[in-house]
Parts: sequence; structure tokens; C-alpha cells
Amino acid sequence: MSLRTEPAPPLTLLDGLTLEAAELRVLDMPIRFAFETSFGVMRRRYVPLLTLRANGLEGYAEGVMDHLPLYREETVPGALALLEGQLLPRLLGRSFATPEAFALALAPYRGNRMARALMEMAFWDLWAKHLGLPLWRVLGGVRTGIPVGVSLGIQASAQATVDLAADSVAQGYGRVKLKIKPGWDEEPVRAVREAFPGIQLTVDANSAYTLADTAALQALDAYGLKYIEQPLAFDDLVDHAELQRRLRTPICLDESITSVADTRKALTLGAARVINLKVGRVGGHLEARRIHDLTLAFGVPLWCGGMVETGVGRAHNIHLSTLENFTLPGDTSSASRYWDHDIIQEGLEVEGGVMPVPEGPGIGVTLDREVLERVTRQQTTVRAGVKPHIDDLPDQPPPDEVY
Repeated sequence: MSLRTEPAPPLTLLDGLTLEAAELRVLDMPIRFAFETSFGVMRRRYVPLLTLRANGLEGYAEGVMDHLPLYREETVPGALALLEGQLLPRLLGRSFATPEAFALALAPYRGNRMARALMEMAFWDLWAKHLGLPLWRVLGGVRTGIPVGVSLGIQASAQATVDLAADSVAQGYGRVKLKIKPGWDEEPVRAVREAFPGIQLTVDANSAYTLADTAALQALDAYGLKYIEQPLAFDDLVDHAELQRRLRTPICLDESITSVADTRKALTLGAARVINLKVGRVGGHLEARRIHDLTLAFGVPLWCGGMVETGVGRAHNIHLSTLENFTLPGDTSSASRYWDHDIIQEGLEVEGGVMPVPEGPGIGVTLDREVLERVTRQQTTVRAGVKPHIDDLPDQPPPDEVY
């Protein structure tokens, strides 16, 4: 597939969208294989799925937080409580003309970027459908096909890793990423590099190392890696900058990047030469575009990471990846790698190492209601006019006096 590019057309602003109701589900999604990282072994994902309703339309998004605070501090239970009890009741019933206006209403609330992203991304889908345009056009994308790579979990042996890499290369993926951890790094990297001298090869440590492990990470300089992803602590830019001075291989930051401010600090410090941008981690598409524009100005390449999303989150990632500075293969590989049955009707499948951008308004996918009902473990509907939940605490002000 060719990477056809075309400019986005000018937009005509329509009347605002008045948010009428929201549906929150938690999906229990078994993964087709055990996916091992330095955090542990993932065999299923509990996925928060949000549907926003307005003007006869629905907008969809999914949360990327885990059930436990392993990747970042946000969790599924915490996000559900915040969304259902506070954020949704405060925004439903209000009218918003643009996603920028919607994001401004969320701006006073600190942190909780994954929960806020869930709402903001659903509104982007809703707004693009309101305009009758695909999301990639309203985001300002420039391509209709996305080069993608594959992420391989920790395997039982170096040969098993090579076998998986061989299958990925045969499918045309443009990059192979290996999960590593202390004691399991140089051996699989050496084996895959010897088997495939010419492939774009990267590794991802998920914050498993410290500066005391510098020698082990320096050993990876010998294998021509495109980058080493998030080797040190999720909240430590200073040590990443020090490590980058000791390595020839570029460092790519993932968990450390939650905002454009984080990105500016990381690039100014020299803590990274590549950024993995996950829209669900940074608060939504608006902040993701700001990060994109900053990295473009710095001349630092981007790629779009994945969190083992269903078709809804995968579609959002694909549309975001159409922006100009996403120049490295991302993690939006074929949905069939992870799910026997996805929750959308469209098949998001790679063709020759390229993921086509879904067509149609918004994110361009429709829910498979039969599958959705089968995997739903929890479901709540919140409607306009419901007041935020306020705990029964002494001296607690009434709801209309809480910011």
C-alpha cells in the first residue's frame, strides 16, 4: 500500500454539541497469548469504554489505564469513580462548539490524564461525526496509511524470540520491538539481530533499569538499535538525561511523557531523542497535537505507542498517527494479533506493513453489539442533570459550591 498524502480541507463550524448522556462499560477482553513485560504477564485487559451521546450521534473512546497502578498511577477502578461520580455529571447537559472548548472545561482538574483523555477522545469522535468528516482530517493528518511495527513480549528462550520475530518480518512489519528486563536483554537482542541483520530493531524496558545497570544497557549499543525505550523510572527525566550521555543508542521516552510540558523538559535536558506518544496517556488529542508540534520544532521523531487496545482505541491511534511528525513505525499492529473477537465490525488489519486509516466520519468504526454485550462486565449510564457524588463528610459544602 502506498502512503498517499493529501491536505485536510477547511472546516465549517457548526452549532455546538449538547451532551445528553454517557454510557460507561468495563470490558473483559482475553488476549490471544500471554504478553510478558518487565511488569509481569498480561492475559486479559479490563477496558473502560465510554460512549458520549449528543445531537443523535455517539462518540466512542476507551481508557488505557490498568486495573492496578503498574504502568502509571491511574487505575480502572479509580477512573470509573472519578468519571461516574464527578466529571461526567459536571459536563453532561452543557454545550460545546469545539474539542478545544471541551478540553478547556476539563483543564481545571489536575492529573488523571487517562480519565480525562477518555472523555476528550470520545468528544473528538462525536465532533468529527457532527462535521461529517474522518477524525484524521480534523486533526490535520497528511497520510492515509500508517507504517507499523510489532511488539514482542518476553519469551521463554532466545530461539522462541527469533521465531516470533521471523513471523513478524514475514508479515511485512517495518519494526520489531523486544520487551526486555534485567537479566533478559542482550541475549534475545543478539539472537534477533544475528537472524535479521537489516531489520529496524528496538527494545522496551518499561522502567525496569536504574543507572546502576548502565553497563548492561551500554552493551546494547553494539546491535544497531533504533532506540531503547523507557529504560529508567517513569518519573525521572534527570537520570534519563545522564544515561543518554553514556549511550550511543537514542533513548525513547514513553511513561515519562504525560504532557507537552514534560516533553519540553525532556528534550531540553537531552533525556530523549525519540518520543513514544500515546494519546490516552497525555490527556487526549489536543495535548497530543501540542506534543506533536513541539517535537516537530525540535526535529525529534515520534511514533504512536499502543496499550493493547480494542478496535476503538486502535482506531483513535491510527487517526492520530496521520500527523506529519509520526515518522517511525508505531504499535498499531493488526487487531487479530490480540483478539479472537474485537468489539468493532471493521477489521483493522495491516497490509504489507501499513495500517489503512479507517474511512467514514469520526474514527470510522462501528461497535459490534453482539460481541460488546458478551464481554461487558459492568455498565452504567449517566444522564444530564445528575449532580456529582459528594461523600457524606463533616463540613462538606453542597454540590453547587464545589468547583
